[in-house]
Amino acid sequence: MNLDLSNRTALVCGASQGLGAAVAKELALLGANIILLARNEINLQNMIGSLDESKNQTHQYIVADTSKPAELVEKIKQYLVNGKPIDILVNNSGGPAAGNLLDTPASEMETAFQSHLIVSHLLAQVIVPHMKQTGFGRIINIVSTSIKQPINGLGISNTVRAAVANWAKTLANEIGIYGITVNNVLPGYTDTDRLDYLFGKQATAANATKEEILQRTISLIPAGRLGKPEEFGAAVAFLCSPAAAYINGINLPVDGGRLGGL
Repeated sequence: MNLDLSNRTALVCGASQGLGAAVAKELALLGANIILLARNEINLQNMIGSLDESKNQTHQYIVADTSKPAELVEKIKQYLVNGKPIDILVNNSGGPAAGNLLDTPASEMETAFQSHLIVSHLLAQVIVPHMKQTGFGRIINIVSTSIKQPINGLGISNTVRAAVANWAKTLANEIGIYGITVNNVLPGYTDTDRLDYLFGKQATAANATKEEILQRTISLIPAGRLGKPEEFGAAVAFLCSPAAAYINGINLPVDGGRLGGL
């Protein structure tokens, strides 16, 4: 099985922590050069030192905020003038605030669409031309199992991530002929700071403890535990590899079997 990503360069968004960081680490283990992108420079500096360099990779970071799409894309364009072309794009942005849909101001919906859908679209427009030239490209969108089964209390996320998933499927149909794959990976309940935040919100709303919410959640997962970030990262890294060249336009849940449907 060919999992080698030597001489490939991956741009990983939201890579300073959580699932983005896990993906960056796994891609580096397969030999890729990593460009970390996030808004917290201190976290990015700490992340750089944790990436594998055993295959003579070069890693760097870009400080940018997905809530400012124009500025972010301009920084990527500046990188492309002097840096290595980007072969792998991992779209990932922090989840929107929790809350019921009707209680959500329209402005927060617009902000979420900018950070998730619009940024992904603009980055693809900048990066895909090189992928077409080389006949190799991977675009991965980290979304949510909510695109298959909406999650109560995550009104914005349910809406916006479904839009990203349909954007991705459309793009996969358009550019698959060039050797470029576009796939969505759907994290289930994974042991991250984001999940801890959500459990805290649920605990407050239910007048319960976070431990009670945790155990209630685990009881719904056939695997009987939360996922590990590195397990999610490994699934993404596989889809980025040459071995996954014929997997295109899918939604891949990494959720321990929690989803009720196929």
